[in-house]
Amino acid sequence: MTSGFIDTFADRTNEYLPGDQSWYTHFRIGRVAPGRYDGSQFQEGEEAQNQFFRQMTPNTGAYDEKLFGAALSEVLSDSAKITGKKAVYVTHSQGGRVGWQTDAQNMAALIAVEPGGTPAAGSAEYKKFLEAKIPMVVIFGDYIDNGPSDIHSTAFWKNVRDQALDFAEHYRADGGDAEVWDLPKMGITGNSHFMFQEKNNRQIAGLIENWLKARKL
Repeated sequence: MTSGFIDTFADRTNEYLPGDQSWYTHFRIGRVAPGRYDGSQFQEGEEAQNQFFRQMTPNTGAYDEKLFGAALSEVLSDSAKITGKKAVYVTHSQGGRVGWQTDAQNMAALIAVEPGGTPAAGSAEYKKFLEAKIPMVVIFGDYIDNGPSDIHSTAFWKNVRDQALDFAEHYRADGGDAEVWDLPKMGITGNSHFMFQEKNNRQIAGLIENWLKARKL
């Protein structure tokens, strides 16, 4: 078993040690629980914090992005058959990486909430979405530029966001429709990695709704 990382786990599931405190820091709620960053939109109090830590789960098996992408492709195909419409596909975090492995043919748009990365310009995944003319928006919360400079997570999220900015710049240059929302630069502050759970989630949902309406989706 390795240690000293954000999380620790071994081949044997019963030896898995979810790094609760590390994830609290990595997901930018605060530096150390129960502390929260100034202006945080994360719910205050022991109950909210308890519920957050209950979301930390043990390793449930191998992680196979291509397999999961294929499974979600079938879900979108079934949805299209049932509704007669393409779906607006919303991903989050590590699920964002699965999103890039999902077939684009049954997507109307893609909304990536702090994905764990974005495809390199010119990659197979990049070309797949560009050729399908999928509009997309990638959304990032707070405490990235203004996060503590001495912790790994701040540099990690800066890198992920910069990758997304590079992706969107190339995507637009190649004729695609892509935006990256840096919420603090839009005047929306205090959001962690879980902006859909936080106190201003309706405001962010409204921005997404308007973005979809502008594209008649």
